[in-house]
Amino acid sequence: MAGNGDRPKVGILALQGDVREHAEILRRLGVEPVEVRTAGELEGLAGVIVPGGESTTIGKMMVSSGLLDGIRSYFYRGGPVWGTCAGMVLAASATTGPRQPLLGVMNALVERNGFGRQVHSFEKDLEVEGFDGPFTGVFIRAPFYEDVGPGVEVLSEVDGRVVAARGENILVTAFHPELTDDTRFHEYFLKEVCGIERS
Repeated sequence: MAGNGDRPKVGILALQGDVREHAEILRRLGVEPVEVRTAGELEGLAGVIVPGGESTTIGKMMVSSGLLDGIRSYFYRGGPVWGTCAGMVLAASATTGPRQPLLGVMNALVERNGFGRQVHSFEKDLEVEGFDGPFTGVFIRAPFYEDVGPGVEVLSEVDGRVVAARGENILVTAFHPELTDDTRFHEYFLKEVCGIERS
């Protein structure tokens, strides 16, 4: 699902969250970022990032804009999706907390704000499956997956809590790779999930 033109296009859900930070890293990696606010803007994208923010608010905005069904449809047609922080919550099939809109594309039970509130934000060096050396995770009101089902590969854990995982065409991280100078998770998404080979 390559984008038009010379460079592949990767969408960033632009309703809330770290849109600019993700866009800057994508540009550095030779990919054209596209801000997505309507379902029609998903057309022709090589992948979509659902960034952090407040998951309940983003979920409601996705419902009203048609993007909840739009991204779900994009995903089930084989479109690659990466959810960071709130995006990890939205990707889950179920939550331990109050009901909220979910994409339901990851076979997992999510604990929202699993590591505590804003004041409990922290950084931690993570061992990540397939990475050569630790990755510094920036956790801000971060969720975790309490349980994962078949078809979900766990990539990283903190004290037995799943903080990074992937399925066939989906990646989730409880932390914010876009807030570091380490581009390995963006590279992983582009190559391993989207199938984009850097020239």
